[in-house]
Amino acid sequence: MKKKSVILLFLFIISCEKNKIVNETTENKDSLTANTNIFSKIAEDKQKKYESQKIKNLNSKHYTTLDTVVIRNENDFLLKLSRQDFNKIIDNHPEFFDEIIQSPDITYRNFGSDFSSEAGQDQYYNLYAYFLAQKNGIEKNARHRKKLIRIYSAINSIFGYLANGGTFFGHQQSRLVADAEYAVYLHSESDNSQSKDEYDVSKQKKLYIQSLRQRIDDEVKIDKESTEQEKTERIQELNEFVNEADLLITNLFYLRCAQHFQYNYY
Repeated sequence: MKKKSVILLFLFIISCEKNKIVNETTENKDSLTANTNIFSKIAEDKQKKYESQKIKNLNSKHYTTLDTVVIRNENDFLLKLSRQDFNKIIDNHPEFFDEIIQSPDITYRNFGSDFSSEAGQDQYYNLYAYFLAQKNGIEKNARHRKKLIRIYSAINSIFGYLANGGTFFGHQQSRLVADAEYAVYLHSESDNSQSKDEYDVSKQKKLYIQSLRQRIDDEVKIDKESTEQEKTERIQELNEFVNEADLLITNLFYLRCAQHFQYNYY
């Protein structure tokens, strides 16, 4: 009986030692895993910092040496930035210099959090247009840019008048330069843009222009607070914007841009 007790005690001691070894091994593995995760995080942070610095160094060619940078668009939006602020924007917003550019609405939604107010959003869109114009070629695409801005401005004015004004249309007037520049960018990137320019869109354009005139006629006539004379004068006034769009839309490119801009925002 005594011998059996000794054997059981011996087996118990061995079992305890095994559990101790297993626990120590598990603790060591957990510690090793934790350390590995820490080192991986440090390495990842360093890589991100390196990539960020690499992008900054690459975009530093866009830095200005002027004391003040003045950004003015075709709609007389004016933004003055000090050299420090301008170069800081270049560092903080590499999306302006991406190889593939996204629309201003998408770009602002993803990267414009530091331009959160309405006025700030106006600034962001104009910065977007300013930098994209450098990529597109300021002189090279001046004709497309000016025509699109005039078309978009006419459309914005039509719907602004129909809605009896509002801050949306004022901000839209400042921001539409970004939509125009993005359209120029897409047109420049299109391989078959030349063939599209040669496409006869006279019938399609006629229908589009008629739809604008009909929209004006229908909405003005339901205004119960205006006299018939006032309605007639207002319709004539709004049709002047339609006339301008009619003259400026000379090919499929401008027609598609006008339609997209209208249906996207109004």
